[in-house]
Amino acid sequence: MTPKRYLITAALPYANGLKHIGHLAGAYLPADIYVRYLRAQGRDVVFVCGSDEHGTAIPIQAMKEGTTSQAIIDKYHGIIKENFDDLSISFDIYDRTSNPIHHETAQEFFTYLNDRDDLEIKESEQYYDEEAQTFLADRYIKGTCPNCGFENAYGDQCERCGTSLSPDELINPVSTLSGKPPVKKATRHWYLPLNKHEDWLRNWILNQHQNDWKANVLGQCKSWIDAGLQPRAVTRDLDWGVKVPLPDAEGKVLYVWFDAPIGYISATKQWALNTGNDWKPYWLDKETKLVHFIGKDNIVFHCIIFPVMLKLHEYILPDNVPANEFMNLEGDKMSTSRNWKLEMQDYIDDFIKKENGGPQMADALRYYLTTILPETKDSEFTWKGFQDAVNGELVAVFANFFNRTFVLMHKLTYGKVPKFHNDIADAKDKELISEIQNSKVRIERLLEEYKFRDALFEVIDLARKGNKYMQEKEPWIKAKQIYGEGAIIEEAQVQIDNCLHLCLQLCANLAIFINPFLPNTAKKMCHLMKVVDKMLAWENAGTLKLLSVGYSLRPPQLLFRKIEDAEVQYQVDKLRTMSNQQEANKNETSSDQSQIANLKSEIVYDDFDKLDLRIGTILSAEKVQKADKLLKLEVDLGFEKRTIVSGIAQHFSPEELLNKQVIVVANLAPRKMRGIESQGMILTAEEPNGKLILVNPNNVAQNGSNVK
Repeated sequence: MTPKRYLITAALPYANGLKHIGHLAGAYLPADIYVRYLRAQGRDVVFVCGSDEHGTAIPIQAMKEGTTSQAIIDKYHGIIKENFDDLSISFDIYDRTSNPIHHETAQEFFTYLNDRDDLEIKESEQYYDEEAQTFLADRYIKGTCPNCGFENAYGDQCERCGTSLSPDELINPVSTLSGKPPVKKATRHWYLPLNKHEDWLRNWILNQHQNDWKANVLGQCKSWIDAGLQPRAVTRDLDWGVKVPLPDAEGKVLYVWFDAPIGYISATKQWALNTGNDWKPYWLDKETKLVHFIGKDNIVFHCIIFPVMLKLHEYILPDNVPANEFMNLEGDKMSTSRNWKLEMQDYIDDFIKKENGGPQMADALRYYLTTILPETKDSEFTWKGFQDAVNGELVAVFANFFNRTFVLMHKLTYGKVPKFHNDIADAKDKELISEIQNSKVRIERLLEEYKFRDALFEVIDLARKGNKYMQEKEPWIKAKQIYGEGAIIEEAQVQIDNCLHLCLQLCANLAIFINPFLPNTAKKMCHLMKVVDKMLAWENAGTLKLLSVGYSLRPPQLLFRKIEDAEVQYQVDKLRTMSNQQEANKNETSSDQSQIANLKSEIVYDDFDKLDLRIGTILSAEKVQKADKLLKLEVDLGFEKRTIVSGIAQHFSPEELLNKQVIVVANLAPRKMRGIESQGMILTAEEPNGKLILVNPNNVAQNGSNVK
């Protein structure tokens, strides 16, 4: 049954920096394709998004840029919104969570759940900076990663090995505000008890949606549920965000994961105010189809946490969450910290806003990204791939067919749509007619199933079939026969008419089919065919009467230009130069800090004397399963043998460590790493380039000897 209305959301991007094409391919382009298709169907659809402007990412960026949080969100909200406009992402509203209507909506949502006892209050100990006099969010805590030994891991994730962490897992944590070790201090927060909703979630996700949700989405949800859900804090101690609307919650705000998805609701409310519509049916009427477009890192929030919130508030639930995987760049993961990225702004500056650019170059990017969308697994953007897709498919197949048709029409039928003579239609004519009609069915089915790559392939393949048909009919050869006599002239002309009539009708159909993917191209095609955009309605697809016989069309124009080798080489060189410069800056900073900033606080001998450093010999070494950075070592300390887990696997092979003497911190408290109890730490030194070397005695020493 066709839904009465559609509400489509795309993940709210953080307004803390520029966004790259991986973000575009992950959520916004797929959502836009689907929305444009629904609009062409004439369906009631609202497409909402907006900037996520709360959370610690904002004040952290403000500190980096030496400004205020408000200035950061104002700056990046404007840039991101303009980027989406330049790339033809057609939101009905692009809102922001700093707007008063969002604060009111989020506070109302919290109050609704709290008043009905759907939230729990718990007291726990969290890290507190005594000098800054504030509780510390995870990103305000740094320490040594227990997984790989990286000394600047954040409290929520290690940026070197990518492991998700909690502040309690960090070794030697310090506050990024004061540089001092934080203390534990009791604090009270409100929690969403996800554990109470496990059975419902299991049935709703794994039973009701097992046949229509993507396998990657179902797999991640199953993993979370099978591991056992835990209560999740919905408030935190912070001065930036939506204030908790309770008199006894001074200094507390709503956790960003809680307030951000509510941004979809507040954006819908703002859209309704802007347009004079009612927002409630889009969130309360079960005949509304809600679809969330996100990247895979947002699956847990949109498939487990937010649905529980919606259910408790008696809102509708998402019908589907077609999450995409990640997109890599030139053989490596995109990384802002390593400057290995292609930002939307960079592409816009280098291609859309330059000479020979314009909206068609926005479509060129949309085309290539759609062909490599990471729908089921990670994909990769390469500049050579971009060039091949544009030159070899858009230009050589799609645009070539359209241009050839218009050139021949102006040359052989006086620039007008010729008549189709049914009485002489042959097998090739009928085959092309069938392909046009059947393509609509195939493309429509694929779009409804969120298989945008396959749907676009069908569109290009139809143009390819048009080229094949024209090549087989050879109207330019038939034109030479017109200079013959009588019946020969008439027969040649009607064959030319039939060929070009069908090719022109196919051009009109291609404009309809390509419109969800390449809207600027479809608009240009309509201009050349001298038809209004209304022709792009989906109900017109698959028909053969889109262009009237005798109607004059405009002279041909190229739909796309080729991408030159020099442009590709420039982009590859630019990417590598930027990344190398970033690495050089890091090394320079690291070198400077090793001399000055990274010196630890002064100690006295008694502090050093607390360490029990012993000589040991490595008897065995093996890699820890599912941990690329860790080695499990057996070390002979003379008086006993110890198991030590060390994050040095990327610097040493197990074989080269055998029988090596090392210095061991023997009185370090045991710590479990990947389920293995580590009973000490071996000493290493890190060189400026990041390479580790073992710290060992110059001469062979007896195992267990004290190091002083």
